[in-house]
Amino acid sequence: MKLIPGQTIIDNQQLYYICPMLKLQSGNKEFKIEFDNAEKAGGSINGKPFSWDLIALEDRRYHVIKDSTSYTVEVTDVNFSEKTIMVKVNGNKYELKVSDRYDELLKEMGMDVLSSNHVKEIKAPMPGMVLDVMVQEGKPIKKGEPVLVLEAMKMENILKSPVDGVVKKVKARKGQAVEKNEVLVNF
Repeated sequence: MKLIPGQTIIDNQQLYYICPMLKLQSGNKEFKIEFDNAEKAGGSINGKPFSWDLIALEDRRYHVIKDSTSYTVEVTDVNFSEKTIMVKVNGNKYELKVSDRYDELLKEMGMDVLSSNHVKEIKAPMPGMVLDVMVQEGKPIKKGEPVLVLEAMKMENILKSPVDGVVKKVKARKGQAVEKNEVLVNF
């Protein structure tokens, strides 16, 4: 989306549908931001309600008014692979680690994208039936290669390897019914 100086970036209802929840981490502080599905721009930060306006000033610079306090925010760097953003807020620099509801879900399933080099297993994201197993114990695997096909809610889901490595143990077998969070493959 091309931003025009002075343009309100997005209304709260659109923001809610694009990303209803974000987690930002700066140092040892963590902020869980949940946006309202309402006309009024706002939501909650760590459970406390807030309201805001967000206006583009120029490339990567924004004016934010949150709860009657004004901030100038400049995005100085974005690293998509590490999911980090460097920002200046009123002249102070911050590095933010960003995760959304999908990252949090992957973390719960043992497939944390933000620390994928440490993934040791793939767990079933939901109850289902294993339709196919595409890996063998002792064989190398590359990140992104298909591991198995899980049918759940009448849909076929291809689970892919989150890491480069070697398959240590295949616990799932074709035709097996599995429960949510059941370990399917170890690396």
